[in-house]
Amino acid sequence: MSLFYVFLKSQPFLSSLGTAEPLAVPMDATTSETAPIQFHTIPDQSVSSIVTNPASTFPLSKHHCFGESCPGEFPLAANPSIVLHVLTACNLDPKDLAKLEATCSFFRQPANFAPDYELSISELAALDMCRKRAIFKPMTTEQQQGLKQRCGGSWKLALRFLLAGEACCRREKFLAIAGPGHSIAVTSKGAVYSFGSNSSGQLGHGTTEEESRPPRLIRSLQGIRIIQAAAGSGRTMLISDAGRVYAFGKDSFGEAEYGVQGAQGAQVVTTPKLVESLKDIFVVQAAIGNFFTAVLSREGRVYTFSWGSESRLGHQTEPNDLEPRPLTGALENAPVVQIAAGYCYLLALACHPNGMSVYSVGCGLGGKLGHGSRTDEKHPRLIEQFQILNLQPVVVAAGAWHAAIVGRDGRVCTWGWGRYGCLGHGNEECESSPKVVEALSNVKAVHVATGDYTTFVVSDDGDVYSFGCGESASLGHNNGVAFAAAAADGEGNRHPHILSPELVTSLKQINERVVQISLTNSIYWNAHTFALTESGKLYAFGAGDKGQLGVELMANQTERGNPERVDIDLN
Repeated sequence: MSLFYVFLKSQPFLSSLGTAEPLAVPMDATTSETAPIQFHTIPDQSVSSIVTNPASTFPLSKHHCFGESCPGEFPLAANPSIVLHVLTACNLDPKDLAKLEATCSFFRQPANFAPDYELSISELAALDMCRKRAIFKPMTTEQQQGLKQRCGGSWKLALRFLLAGEACCRREKFLAIAGPGHSIAVTSKGAVYSFGSNSSGQLGHGTTEEESRPPRLIRSLQGIRIIQAAAGSGRTMLISDAGRVYAFGKDSFGEAEYGVQGAQGAQVVTTPKLVESLKDIFVVQAAIGNFFTAVLSREGRVYTFSWGSESRLGHQTEPNDLEPRPLTGALENAPVVQIAAGYCYLLALACHPNGMSVYSVGCGLGGKLGHGSRTDEKHPRLIEQFQILNLQPVVVAAGAWHAAIVGRDGRVCTWGWGRYGCLGHGNEECESSPKVVEALSNVKAVHVATGDYTTFVVSDDGDVYSFGCGESASLGHNNGVAFAAAAADGEGNRHPHILSPELVTSLKQINERVVQISLTNSIYWNAHTFALTESGKLYAFGAGDKGQLGVELMANQTERGNPERVDIDLN
């Protein structure tokens, strides 16, 4: 694609932006010397096999972009279907498609191709690339048009929305979730393994018996392909490729609010059960907080249920109400690509025509909503600090009491409660507005994960950095120096807290590129951490007292300091 783009840039009609329209050739196949070619009938083959000898057919010395004998002899005008095929086959970025349109009228005038003869070649290419996305394929024509309008009325913007969602959520890939006391692993084929605490049936195996077994396949899901998962305190949610949501475990919320964990009288579901209230919503992601659950639809709408007392999430409901309500206000017409739930708040990454932005709603204690104050927000509110920082968020993470994002340029911002150094700014102070982690200025980040006072950052070369609370060895900095430094810890903690980002050398030693980190996001459980590699290998470390690591521990051992391979091939 780069060679094709360089060829276009080298032509006289692309040599200057913002000038008068220099290309005086017809831009549709019906007026050229070549008969119209329907793009969708072109077989999937290389451009070189379609244009066997472009140099001899269109010698550049005789037929430059203005043509010497007839405008129709200009190769791109003569065969626009070939250009369309190249743009689509090479998966050109939506931003580059927009640049082509801005540069030359050839790419923005109606192309006279099905299915919409009014669309430009760039718009048709974007539409065809949308059709390749698994989430887009099942949509009806009406739903597809609705998504286009919701994204700003352009297929390029719709494509950008779909690509952004896949990038930040790793949709249709293998994944691992380090939940509170239990763990979920999903293979690339959609099979689900669970292990760890099972007091509420959150493992989905049909019982509430505690199991000290290795990871075990949830057999009741055979025939259903799972693509996303979320784990909360005593409960689990799984999302299929058909947009259906399955839940199991405890059905109550807000244990801390009522003073007990595992509230008496709470009903439990021990095998995956379809959530009927969500059956009419095609769900692509779920996020579980301590008092509520949020789901994201494929159209980018956010729905929440429970914890509606005092309209905390913009609606008035009972704590155990499982009827989903859409988040209104600022997010009503903004397509959201990712959601993240903390202890008592929700973050939403939205895709606007002019860029990406983050909204927050819920409890503002500690400044974790990012608005420069500690005020609660009952409706989603835009975090304006990213505009001041000139930063485009692309990944968002919500810890129990603090939050983080990764920008398009690789910068990392954190904010909220800074206890144990979980913000990475070298101290334990709170930050009520997003602040760039300066210690990572030489690192280009691609992924961030947050837990209960802990933070992990993954760089573009696969290096992993962590900082915050060192309890349970969940930060991965388990070495002799660490133990010696922790000996004088007044709290009796064997693992020191890390106030600034440090390279996790134990993960670098596995000699595999890490692409995802997941860590426990609960104040009730000792934390554990998963590192997922590019090849689908899963490594675990941290607390393992309930079998949540998926690896065997020595006698009387309750945690694992160094990453150990979990016996599951997720790929």
